[in-house]
Amino acid sequence: MATTKHILAALVMDRPGVLNRMVSLFRRRGFNIDSIAVGPSELANQSRMTIVVNGSPGMVEQLRKQLDKVVDVVKVLTISETSMVARELALIKVKATSATRSEVMQIVDIFRANIIDVAADSVTIEVTGDEDKVNSLINLLRGFGIKEAARTGYIAMSRGSQDAVQATEKPSEPASPS
Repeated sequence: MATTKHILAALVMDRPGVLNRMVSLFRRRGFNIDSIAVGPSELANQSRMTIVVNGSPGMVEQLRKQLDKVVDVVKVLTISETSMVARELALIKVKATSATRSEVMQIVDIFRANIIDVAADSVTIEVTGDEDKVNSLINLLRGFGIKEAARTGYIAMSRGSQDAVQATEKPSEPASPS
């Protein structure tokens, strides 16, 4: 059975142990997480996760349903099946001498990336875009010598209002009768 890349977007309560419970479910089911990005959502008590996994559509749907049952998970959607916006951030430190620095800067400009640090023997580049853009820039910079690279993995959301993983206030518990 062919496996494909799937992007899951999850909204979870911002509490200790939530990430561990979710990752444990992936481990128990034998899924390798290609990337996972977690950060605050629109509400102070909820976080948004973007998880990239490979698997068959049926296996990933079963995993999504099981994630929905995890305590503190508000909502999980497979957004790779919808029209979506996805980006990745990478920081790349490249060897650069005074002789090669201008050539590196030209490549950075072509990719609409930014140089965020300059040292005597290197430059650090910030690039944002889809996976192909980041990979293409890294491949071009390899010829200069990559000293270090860090990538976020995808962050993603559905376009427009279709199946948005939208933060919502949890209903407050009813007051107990006195």
